[in-house]
Amino acid sequence: MKRQDFYYELPEELIAQDPLEDRSSSRLLVLDKQSGAVSHHVFKEIVDYLKAGDCLVVNDTKVIPARLIGSKVGTDAKIEILLLKRKENNIWETLVKPGKKAKPGTKISFGDGILVGEVLEIVEEGNRLIRFSYDGIFEEILDRLGQMPLPPYITHQLKEKDRYNTVYAAHDGSAAAPTAGLHFTPELLQEIEEKGIDIARVTLHVGLGTFRPVKVDEITEHHMHSEFYQIHEDAAEKINRAKETGRIICVGTTSCRTIESAADEDGHIKAGSGWTDIFIYPGYRFKLLDGLITNFHLPESTLIMLVSALAGREPVMEAYEEAVEERYRFFSFGDAMLVV
Repeated sequence: MKRQDFYYELPEELIAQDPLEDRSSSRLLVLDKQSGAVSHHVFKEIVDYLKAGDCLVVNDTKVIPARLIGSKVGTDAKIEILLLKRKENNIWETLVKPGKKAKPGTKISFGDGILVGEVLEIVEEGNRLIRFSYDGIFEEILDRLGQMPLPPYITHQLKEKDRYNTVYAAHDGSAAAPTAGLHFTPELLQEIEEKGIDIARVTLHVGLGTFRPVKVDEITEHHMHSEFYQIHEDAAEKINRAKETGRIICVGTTSCRTIESAADEDGHIKAGSGWTDIFIYPGYRFKLLDGLITNFHLPESTLIMLVSALAGREPVMEAYEEAVEERYRFFSFGDAMLVV
């Protein structure tokens, strides 16, 4: 299967630059995975497609203000870094721009020296391991100096940091949001639970691997970066119970990848944690997933391939073409899709 099989034309003006004031008022395209039929709704109508006994699986990771802009000690040259994952207490794997200014031994000052990073080594993909020194609590300093790491296709300034997090975000650690969850409000979640639907919270800290472009023509040659996940006992119980009582519907591709990574061959899930580099594309046999709530993804991305694995490549690409015709809003702050 070729990368170009997942290409579609997207007018630039359909890329959503700002979140809607009311999270749940975004549009919802529903794709029937059996028939390929498409219908159009408002997101809060998602309740009508969920039944008592179903389990909604959400990713409760929290995006940290992981973008830091500093200056090289000695030359004052501007250096931008993105925190990808914590390796040890004060050592992080980072993406650095421009990389040529960040050789091992380089020191970078942030906030007039409130935070100082030293480049230790260059690792896979040209990423840098950086050790930070500071006085106080790292998270508080990061909240003060850091910016939310919005994707490059969003050029507008984000006015409120919390709009790039879900209302149920709880565990710091992501460099990007699990964007399908951005449509939920506390009121909508309450309505879902009152209908007899379990909500299982899992955690997958989203790194760049989820969004890394596919550069090879043959998609099976693409390699995903690993990301850390955790599933607690109560979430495992809810997911396993739904196998008997209803359907398992994941909010976002990251929730899907988490449970599919943790499930055994019989579709049973245990509490635990680990690292996953699972790559799901057409031909994959799902162990747990019955339905998926997701945003509209970039052409030729691993995310559109995952959706195609669930509903079929042709129905998904046809649904995307219809979404373009109907002027849906695309990507992180855009509209949603339900495959069920």
